[in-house]
Amino acid sequence: MAVVLYGGELAAEIAERVVVAAKGAGLGADAVNMSDFKKCKLGEEPQTVIFIVQSVENDEPPESAGSCIRFIKKKANAADMFSKMKFSVLGLGDSNLLLDRQTTTAKDCNKVGQAIDKRIEELGGSRICDLGLADERTGLTEVEPYLETLIPALKEALA
Repeated sequence: MAVVLYGGELAAEIAERVVVAAKGAGLGADAVNMSDFKKCKLGEEPQTVIFIVQSVENDEPPESAGSCIRFIKKKANAADMFSKMKFSVLGLGDSNLLLDRQTTTAKDCNKVGQAIDKRIEELGGSRICDLGLADERTGLTEVEPYLETLIPALKEALA
């Protein structure tokens, strides 16, 4: 069973798409708001977790994701805290919120997703597919290719 942890309204919609796609592939998956992350016992037991998180103004996480992000980024975390975790991250941003909209990419507006992807790997997590970065300004066109990569990777991770 995979856990799809999401932070933000748009992330909730994408998380539901992931759950539906996973179930369509015969896999178990549950969507959980990052505000309820403690019940997932991150790092305490073997698990596969898909993080879907928005970056909002000033490259901050949505309010509902704040405590989960702080938990992951905590400097006092053990170096192998996530050694039992298989994970993937999809960052959702909006380059319309940036000053220089003409030259920005999905990478520029997804600092939260990039930060947790890096930190989970630093703490021993095993990435099942590459970090996905999507930009609301361009219609989130990056989400579909991410899902096409994620579902087979999820199938392998849960085997």
